[in-house]
Amino acid sequence: MDIPMGDSAGPQIQQPQPGLPPPGFVPGPPVPGQSPVIPGQQPAIPGQTPTTGVPPVPGQTPATEENACETLYIQNLNEKVKPQVMKATLRGLFKSYGEVLDVVAHNNLRMRGQAFVSFSSVDHAKKALKDVQRFPLYSKPMQISFAKTRSDAVVKKLDADHFDEHKQQREDHKKATRYTNPIKSKFRLKRLAAEVEGGAALPQAKRPAVQMPDEYLPPNKILFLQNLPESVTKDQLTSLFSQYPNLYEVRMIPTKKDIAFVEYMDEGSATVAKDALHNYKLDGENKIKITFARK
Repeated sequence: MDIPMGDSAGPQIQQPQPGLPPPGFVPGPPVPGQSPVIPGQQPAIPGQTPTTGVPPVPGQTPATEENACETLYIQNLNEKVKPQVMKATLRGLFKSYGEVLDVVAHNNLRMRGQAFVSFSSVDHAKKALKDVQRFPLYSKPMQISFAKTRSDAVVKKLDADHFDEHKQQREDHKKATRYTNPIKSKFRLKRLAAEVEGGAALPQAKRPAVQMPDEYLPPNKILFLQNLPESVTKDQLTSLFSQYPNLYEVRMIPTKKDIAFVEYMDEGSATVAKDALHNYKLDGENKIKITFARK
């Protein structure tokens, strides 16, 4: 998909901010030995690394002949640009180097500012990486390396017979690195801090409330029954709890037969029934659990 021109169909690119490419812009063929130029941005001076932006990411795999593949991994993209606009811009920028099979850019927190551009040829990817490396797209110099694995689009196009095998390997790798990948672990630990530890890593106003165990809930006139036999009926429960005075109502849950609510006229009557019937074996085997209902 090319960047839309005029009223043609495709993703609508909003009016850019100052210094951004105008809507419908498609870069022309690059001049040999010269980085492509986008209107509103200063071209790189030949033989000099652009001074804008940040240095390469520490630990980033250098782009070499040995690790070359059809897919480029791009970092340090401007996170303020919407993914659809960024994808269209990248496709328009890189298509002059060869057939672009796919452009992937996500908006989730972990992948923000990153993208993958897949070509139909390794040679096209090599040329694009060499010419466009550290080009200041949307005022930020791109940091480009070869992806560690071939993309789905590349395998489907060039090696379709092994696509299912490739997809399975990718899923296996994702599962294997779920808890060892340092970036994924960072975000997983943040979630755990919020969910398991009561959100200690979050500001006080955003911390989730820690739920009190059922056994320690304050007394009230409604009892919560758990671990009921699935065959139990409302009449059976009514007969059982009506042994104690001031029974008001028994409420069953149609979609959840192992729980129910029993309401008394007052808190004292509910407390007497709870103490008497907690752990009662209604079917002769399983003990029913009775606590006060959570308000």
